[in-house]
Amino acid sequence: MTSSPRPPPAIVLVEPQLAENIGMAARAMANFGLSELRLVSPRNGWPKKGAHSAASGASHILENAKLFPTLREAIADLHFILATTARERDQMKRVYGPEAGLSQVAARLQAGERVGILFGRERAGLDNDEVSLADAIITFPVDPEFPSLNLAQSVLLVGYEWSRQAGASIPF
Repeated sequence: MTSSPRPPPAIVLVEPQLAENIGMAARAMANFGLSELRLVSPRNGWPKKGAHSAASGASHILENAKLFPTLREAIADLHFILATTARERDQMKRVYGPEAGLSQVAARLQAGERVGILFGRERAGLDNDEVSLADAIITFPVDPEFPSLNLAQSVLLVGYEWSRQAGASIPF
């Protein structure tokens, strides 16, 4: 008997600002088999003009996005949460690189847990209180002199590693 495929983790965007970034995040999600998008209090409401054109064919993700007024509500049904950040935090949290972090995600999903990955605001990322709601941190090995990634780029990096962990074949 074969096991059913693992469901992908939920992608949670906290107070995203720009429609284009939300659309490009959805496009990045679709590239790598991620489908559940949760939006926490998007600036200037939702839906946003320009998101669908930036999604470039991934409108189905935007149309099925779930809207939440608070981060606590967005993650209430999740068992394991990773927060993405490049900044040092004075919190007692395990810090993973992409491979180890998404390996944790894959194992927990395989065990039947619901998992989410948090992404912060374009301008300032997640604040300390938001990171404190996560079980662990995932960070990318970027140049410490310039650790800033665009929201959609961060989602793309997570999506790529998720795809590798899930065993998807990506033709080169």
